[in-house]
Amino acid sequence: MKAIKYILAVTVIALSVYQLITGDTELMPYSMLCLGAMVLVMGLVDLRMDWKGSWYRSLVILVFLFFVSILGFFG
Repeated sequence: MKAIKYILAVTVIALSVYQLITGDTELMPYSMLCLGAMVLVMGLVDLRMDWKGSWYRSLVILVFLFFVSILGFFG
């Protein structure tokens, strides 16, 4: 799980830096999708460690990020 979290974090950072440098926002839905996947992994880790409050917070953030990502793909 730790490796997946780090891979997703590096992907989000790389996409964000590219968007900042070029000013191109076409990759924003992919960035949000990767960020949502990272929050999902973090929430699953919290669930396995019995941190219930943190899991619920991660679930709300995950739903919001996936909704924004889907709107970005089709909007």
